[in-house]
Amino acid sequence: MDSDRLQHAEAVRGHFRRALLASMAFVALLGAIFHAGAWLGEMRFLALVPLEPAGLVGIVTAPLLHGSAGHWLANSVALLILGTLLGTVYPRAALRALPVLWLVSGLVTWLIGRPSFHIGASGLTHGLMFLLLFLGLLRRDKAAIAAALIAFFFYGGMVLTVLPREPGVSWEYHLGGALAGILAAFVWRRADPEPPRKRYSWEDEEDEPLPGDEDGEFAMPRPDDVPVLWERPPEPRGTVLPFRRPTDD
Repeated sequence: MDSDRLQHAEAVRGHFRRALLASMAFVALLGAIFHAGAWLGEMRFLALVPLEPAGLVGIVTAPLLHGSAGHWLANSVALLILGTLLGTVYPRAALRALPVLWLVSGLVTWLIGRPSFHIGASGLTHGLMFLLLFLGLLRRDKAAIAAALIAFFFYGGMVLTVLPREPGVSWEYHLGGALAGILAAFVWRRADPEPPRKRYSWEDEEDEPLPGDEDGEFAMPRPDDVPVLWERPPEPRGTVLPFRRPTDD
């Protein structure tokens, strides 16, 4: 059991390194695209426009675009934290769920969004947070619960942003990401095996006789052999003689 736990710990460290490097590379890509906009000029043709055939391309390209440095920075920090957390705890589910989060969040926005230009990776960040949260609720092992609590501690406020709150903020993208995360959690909740559970020494101990009681004279009786005080046997009853009233002669 100790060797299994050591192997699992080493595997988790490997997953963490790969997830961190992948998240950093994606954040760097978003930064490069954002700063390249100053030379490439207007890129609204890559934005998502709801219910417009030309806006369908935005389902794929809109998460790569950001309107300001603050917009890019906020999404980048969330992607770095949540992406690393997901890839560390759920490496198999992450590979399968990420394309679903990307495409489903964009498709929902294209179907229900307001007639405007929708850009940014906020749909992806909301998908990651809701995926981690619902995986913790569905799996309920220690690692899953810890990952869900960490995600909720940093970004629990995303639960409120799936509804219209601020003008100019694509709550439709947030809602689409949340729905995609919940869907992916149900589908791939068993994609990753549960971590090995620590077994305590008392679980491996066998019942041993007391010193001097090798023959089992003082052994505890079975529960079925212990009399229950409140179940008394019925008391014996005598014969009831009929009572006759004496008659006057």
